[in-house]
Amino acid sequence: MAKGMLKVSDMVNEEDAAKVRRALNEVWGVRDIEISLARKEATFTYNDQSASCHDMMQAVTEQGYRAEMMEP
Repeated sequence: MAKGMLKVSDMVNEEDAAKVRRALNEVWGVRDIEISLARKEATFTYNDQSASCHDMMQAVTEQGYRAEMMEP
């Protein structure tokens, strides 16, 4: 299992956090997701044989959010 982290700077409320969580859940290989609205971060574990951090970033971006990869 690999761990990744995204900074989602325009995530401002619980509805945004729920949308980001749903987007990440739809990526094949994702296991655990933690969303910190206060820090505007999404941390997740995933099977790196099935997905990549780029896949996670793309899923969040497709929901209309700006996301950038960070070191977990």
